[in-house]
Amino acid sequence: MKRIYYLIIFLAINFGGLALGSWLMDSGPTSEWYLNLNKAPWTPPGWVFGAAWTLIMLCFSWYLSVLFHLRKSRFLWLLYLFQVLLNVSWNWIFFNQHLTNISLVVIILLTLVIFYYFITFRSDKLKNAKYLLLPYLIWLCIATSLNAYIVFNN
Repeated sequence: MKRIYYLIIFLAINFGGLALGSWLMDSGPTSEWYLNLNKAPWTPPGWVFGAAWTLIMLCFSWYLSVLFHLRKSRFLWLLYLFQVLLNVSWNWIFFNQHLTNISLVVIILLTLVIFYYFITFRSDKLKNAKYLLLPYLIWLCIATSLNAYIVFNN
């Protein structure tokens, strides 16, 4: 029962974070600034971003519900809050402020945090749950490459 409670909490926070991040994007991917950027040839169409983030947050919320059910610590909550801050702030830094260099640092830090989850928390009960992080890790690698392409080619 406690795991379901955690799942509901993390679904609410994670999807709330996505909504906040989207709001902070201003006009985001439809802005004149973004449309005029020299983007990577492998930049996916816009609908992929929404589909990817939905899958990522479902899997990540499930993973977190397992992790927090098994381990309770202040450090885990701080790490999670740091991850949420990085995830939400990237949208504002990149799309709203057009600070592509700083947004690249933010997305690299976010990627490192999720890799930390994947590598560090792998006890017997978490060894299968950690694979729920793979969509997030794959997407962050793609997103980091897209951000880096813009930084180094504009």
